[in-house]
Amino acid sequence: MTSEEEEISRGSKTDGRQSWIEVRFSQFSSMANCRSRIEQISPASLAYLGDAVYELYIRTRYLLPPKRISEYHQEVVSQVRAESQAEILRSLEPHLTDAELDILRRGRNATTGTPRRLSPKIYQQATSLETLLGYLYLTNPHRLTELLDRLEAVYE
Repeated sequence: MTSEEEEISRGSKTDGRQSWIEVRFSQFSSMANCRSRIEQISPASLAYLGDAVYELYIRTRYLLPPKRISEYHQEVVSQVRAESQAEILRSLEPHLTDAELDILRRGRNATTGTPRRLSPKIYQQATSLETLLGYLYLTNPHRLTELLDRLEAVYE
């Protein structure tokens, strides 16, 4: 493999085009410089985004070793359930900053309905985690990565 091919495989060099995620992060990085614009996004919208971020993270975790799709699905569903998310939140809380705890409070207070199978507290905790993940995805991907890396110990 040439050095150019190595750079491309690592994502540090392209043919001048950006990946969709680079485009999104560059779009939101300018947004991150303007906190008032981020504050305009509702906690429910942040949770909606955070849910997708978390599910993609979990799906990526289970790709290796290769399995049947049904096995992937079972493992992913067990991790993205509200009960699992509430447990993950409890393990992360001691490592969160005051600002991140404030985002959690915003997410917890924004929950409106609760599925019948869940207690309101569990649902609020899961929504809080999703809100935080959505917020960090937009404002601080490095911190998001740090927190997701902490989860590796939980999963092992």
